[in-house]
This record gives sequence, C-alpha cells and structure tokens, in this order.
Amino acid sequence: MGSTRTLKEAVLWEPADDGRLRCKLCGFRCLIADGKLGHCCVRTNIGGKLYSLNYDKVCAANADPIEKKPLFHFLPGSRSFSIAAVGCNFRCEFCQNWQISQACVEPDAQRPFGPGPPSNRGQDARDTYGESLSPEQIVDAAVRTGCKSIAYTYTEPTVFMELAADCARPAKERGLANVFVSNGYMTPEAIDFAAGWLDGINVDLKAFSEDYYRDLCGAGLQPVLDCIVYIAKQTRIWMEITTLLLPGRNDSDEELKKLADFLISHAGPDVPWHISRFYPQYKYTESQPTPMETMRRAEEIGKAAGLRYVYLGNTPGEKSESTCCYNCGRLLIERMGYRILANRVKDSKCPDCGVSIAGFGL
Repeated sequence: MGSTRTLKEAVLWEPADDGRLRCKLCGFRCLIADGKLGHCCVRTNIGGKLYSLNYDKVCAANADPIEKKPLFHFLPGSRSFSIAAVGCNFRCEFCQNWQISQACVEPDAQRPFGPGPPSNRGQDARDTYGESLSPEQIVDAAVRTGCKSIAYTYTEPTVFMELAADCARPAKERGLANVFVSNGYMTPEAIDFAAGWLDGINVDLKAFSEDYYRDLCGAGLQPVLDCIVYIAKQTRIWMEITTLLLPGRNDSDEELKKLADFLISHAGPDVPWHISRFYPQYKYTESQPTPMETMRRAEEIGKAAGLRYVYLGNTPGEKSESTCCYNCGRLLIERMGYRILANRVKDSKCPDCGVSIAGFGL
C-alpha cells in the first residue's frame, strides 16, 4: 500500500461562484469551496479545479461470481473482476462494507485520510488508502483470472467514476463487459457519461420512503427513482434492482406494493427484482434478521404486480434463487447460492415454450 500519487482531475463539474465548484456526479450536486471536500469525501476543490482523491487507490480486488453482485440475467455463470476505491456518498447504518465505504468518516475504519474529521482534512485528503493499480493492470488481472467482466462494486462506483471510465474503455477493447453495483444516486449527466461503456448495473432501491432514505442512508429517494427511470428509458444498460428488507422499516405490504408497481410502470416487467434478507450490520444491530415469511410475502407482492423475475437473496437453498420461465413455469437456471447447477436457456429463449428470456448474454 502506498500513498505517493498524482491527483486526477475529476469529471463532471463546473465553476460556480466565489471560487466554488459544482460537482455534477451524484444527486447531492455538491457546491464545494476551495480546499473543501464533497459529500463523498473523495472529491475536492484545489485552486479552482475538482480532483478525484481515490483514482489510483484500489482497496479491494477479487474475481467473484457475477451472481454475487447480484446480477442473475447478465452473463450467468461467469466471473467478474470486482474492484473498489474507498468512499461513498451515502451513510447507510447497515452497510456491509463500511470499513472501506465509510473510511473517510469512521475513526475505526481504514483511516484513508489520516487523523481528523472530514471537514478539517481538505487537501490533506490526497493521501488515500489503497493500492496504486493502473487501469491496464486491472484489465490484465481480469483477463488473467478468466473473468468476462469488470464490476465496480463494494463501495459506490459513482464516486470513483474516473477510475471506472479509464478501466472500462480498454476492458471493452479486450472483450470484457463492465457493470456497476450502485446506490442509484447518479445524475443524468453521470449516466450519459458512462452509457457508452457500461453494460449492466444493479441498483439498490433501498425502500420506497423518503423518511427511510433520510434516517438510515443520509440521502433521498427521488434521485434514485429518477436514476432508475433514466436508465430504463434512455439507455441500453441492462438493469437489475435489489431491495434489502429491514424488519419494520421498509417491509410493509403497502410500501412493497408501491415499490413493485413503480418498477412495473417505469422499468418494465422484465427487470429482475432481488429481495435481500437483512442480517445485523455496522450500526444497525438491534434488529433481528428478516423473517422468511416476510421475504416470501414480498416475493408474492412482486409477482402479483407483474414482475417476471423475483429473487430472494441471502437465503441459500431457497427455490426463489433460481430462474423459471415466466410463461410455462419450467426451471431454466438452477442456483445454489452463487453457484449455477444447471442452465437450460438457449439463445435467450426458454427451450420448452420458446418465449424470450430477458438479459445480457443469456
């Protein structure tokens, strides 16, 4: 791990007034004064230019099953070279990767920026935690490990957009796809910036309540909804949705029906919905794991709304991990956790009834 680096000028920003800069990367659209950090703590105004502080600081790199993202209709059975740089624009109390996503705000995390609170770090934030890996090294590693894609994941990929873009373009040249696992707080400008090289995305639609996003994530719901609609209507990026069910917080029948109806209306019946079981994490440790009856009820609500592909996550051994034909009901892709036991899809069609099965590379 090293700390010597050259700052990378950020993408998607513009001058504002009084020497401040407007970041256009995520829904916060931070107005950043000279020497200060954006909400993500990894973009800073230095002398009237916006810089990325985590460009060449990779804090995680692994070859994962693509199903782990989770992406079930995207090159199923393949591996995805998964990378992250430190930082996030959310403050989720239940984050499972808080040691790296919240490293800029947590005293017990990796301390990427050294001592002191984020508001006092300013330009000193340039010494970030992580390994200096070039885009070429990352792409080489993906090819060497037999992966078919690169996943920008674990933390929020929006806040390391510069690194993702510089990896994604040579990755495409070498036959690799690119995927995001995102909280969905991207602006339309950010989606347009990535649309030429981003092939797939899993968006966390964490709840269908502004109160939930404000209280548990430090963010808002509407930018996430806008992002989902924009991706579905304005791009060819393959999209899947994940919702983590927190008992008593986002699991009422009314809220789940509103969420499922939104997906049907704005993303269409073919968008896969992953309903993920909660286990106590990070600061959110008082709750019990999501009851299985709640998980199954949510699945029923999604299917009743008209969603063709509804999956239960963090529930190894459940039938609802597998893909069935929405038309004839026959088993198509049998899963056990992140492993595929059988895949009967042929040329993106059900071999029994011939109906098309939506996805990328099926």
